[in-house]
Amino acid sequence: MRDRALLLAGPFRRSELVGLDVADITDTEDGLHIVVRRSKSDQEGEGDLVGVPYGSHPPTCPVRAWRAWLAVSEITEGPAFRGITRHGKISETRLTARAVADVVKVRAHAAGLDAKTFAAHSLRAGFATEAFGQGVPEFSVMRHGRWKSASSMRGYIREGSLWSDNAAAKLGL
Repeated sequence: MRDRALLLAGPFRRSELVGLDVADITDTEDGLHIVVRRSKSDQEGEGDLVGVPYGSHPPTCPVRAWRAWLAVSEITEGPAFRGITRHGKISETRLTARAVADVVKVRAHAAGLDAKTFAAHSLRAGFATEAFGQGVPEFSVMRHGRWKSASSMRGYIREGSLWSDNAAAKLGL
């Protein structure tokens, strides 16, 4: 449950995910309001608000995943994402950034993917690639991922956009 909520949260840096407290995530009728108190691109700690909407499919819905994690973990305050012992006991301590990278690799392997090609950074790159490939306007992708420039955001886009807006396909050849 924790891993599902972590992976579906959105294009967050691993440091941002492990920095979240339960109080930073508000469940609303529209989805989750997530306050990112500090990030790589916000060293002054001004904070940023990210809206995470309901997903179209219950198994991949970030809101439902968050609710399920809260229900099973029974946490009400403190770190949103915590370590879990091999005996299934939920720790009081914050999950580490390294643990997020491990979760991504373990879950990629469990899905039958080559875990060596995945890292915590894949959460942002995968989001940008898929959003752009689905035709989401650059500005919307940038805003949700909190990229400051289009060129920076484009660096995250992988092969997913190779065919979505291919100029050669529109030449009528």
